[in-house]
Amino acid sequence: MEMSLEYIISRAAKDAGIDETGEVSIRELEYRDEVRKICEGNSCRCYGTTWACPPGVGTLEECQKRLESYNRMMVFSKIYRLEDSFDFAGMRSAMNDFKDVTEAFDRGLGRDFPPHMVLSNESCHRCEVCTYPDEPCRFPDKLYQAIEGYGLVVSVLATRAGIKYNNGPDTLTFFGALLWGRS
Repeated sequence: MEMSLEYIISRAAKDAGIDETGEVSIRELEYRDEVRKICEGNSCRCYGTTWACPPGVGTLEECQKRLESYNRMMVFSKIYRLEDSFDFAGMRSAMNDFKDVTEAFDRGLGRDFPPHMVLSNESCHRCEVCTYPDEPCRFPDKLYQAIEGYGLVVSVLATRAGIKYNNGPDTLTFFGALLWGRS
């Protein structure tokens, strides 16, 4: 018996420990230059250092074209509990864990899942030193580019997907996206 793609996605999300999911219309995506300018400000120290972030992800127009080559998008999130709002070690741990959750989700889709793309939270943690910009990515099939690097406002995506952006005090929520179904 063949499983539906929705069932495969749902099972992979549950197995990976994802808390919430919701679909967003590709046609409603807003690519904002202001978000890219925040990236250029380099507050996360990843700008210009990795294939997962700008300018390594390409121009805003290239990002838009890449996303719009798919016809379905699901936003997903995982909620992390912190000791308090100054729990920086917990924040770092959560950020790294979400990258593992994203990879487990993608792996859980299986080899036979149709061509797709997965976006994750900031940067990439696969290699100690990224090859950017001198050499191609060592693991392009496991590269989860930063959702914000595409100029997308995560709070807007969460609202449109019907999932919570803010999960209360002493929590941190990370977001990713799955795109599939070629246009």
